[in-house]
Amino acid sequence: MRKDALDLPGFAGLLLFTTVLAGNQIVMKLTSTGLSPVFQAGLRSLFACAIILIWMLVRGIGFGSLRRDLWPGLAMGVAFSLEFIGLFNALDMTTVARASIIFYTMPMHLSLAAHFLIPGERLTPVKIAGLICAFAGVVIVLLDRPGGEASLAGDLLAWLGAIGWATIALIVRITRISEAPPEAQQLWQLSFSAVALLAVAPLFGPLLRDFGTEHIWLMGYQVFLVASFGFLGWFYLMKTYPAAIVASFSFLTPVLAVFMGWAVLGEELHLSVLLALSFVSAGILLINRRAR
Repeated sequence: MRKDALDLPGFAGLLLFTTVLAGNQIVMKLTSTGLSPVFQAGLRSLFACAIILIWMLVRGIGFGSLRRDLWPGLAMGVAFSLEFIGLFNALDMTTVARASIIFYTMPMHLSLAAHFLIPGERLTPVKIAGLICAFAGVVIVLLDRPGGEASLAGDLLAWLGAIGWATIALIVRITRISEAPPEAQQLWQLSFSAVALLAVAPLFGPLLRDFGTEHIWLMGYQVFLVASFGFLGWFYLMKTYPAAIVASFSFLTPVLAVFMGWAVLGEELHLSVLLALSFVSAGILLINRRAR
């Protein structure tokens, strides 16, 4: 049932989802000690694809129209693959804090593209203020080079991930694949990326690193809590509550990821990181704000 406002179960669901996503940044980085980033991403897509496929068959959920969805589905698969080539390698090369701050500028890229490609999605003064805030946050991160894990290549790969994510959202908005069930849209992304990422994974170095049983549990977190049932829960929240409210909660994910990186991985909370996080979070809120 569609609801006009956020109630307590909705708030709890959104808080849980953003926490799981933030924790996923930590898990992805830890998993990279045993599996190479792109191989890890490919395995995640492969197992999550199987779970979503079984879910759709058991629930009797349709796959949509192949003729209608083929090209946008393949385009989503390409963008999804590039998104996670960018993000997984970024987390392997730079800190969780820096990668998360840059990756979650996705609404900035989507708003800019929508302004030119989607009628009625013009940039308002509030959204422009949000874009300026988000861009300022990225500039602060990129200009601050404290050494250590603060890799410029990793930062730029996180930016690639954000663009890939925004591209997926744009494809859904401007093509008729939006008429397909959310599970079918997810299946396009997972199935294509499973093949593509596993195929190119050897190009990024040895597939196995110091692999241990703990990495199996870490992969389980990614597959079950994020790539499959996590996003099914997200789709439910989007269907049940106002989209603007749900989208606004995305600002919590980089905030939680930054502090989890500090608490779990011992990353330093430089003033520049906190300042950049403040700008990007404010930008996300402004970009997702709807005029009343």
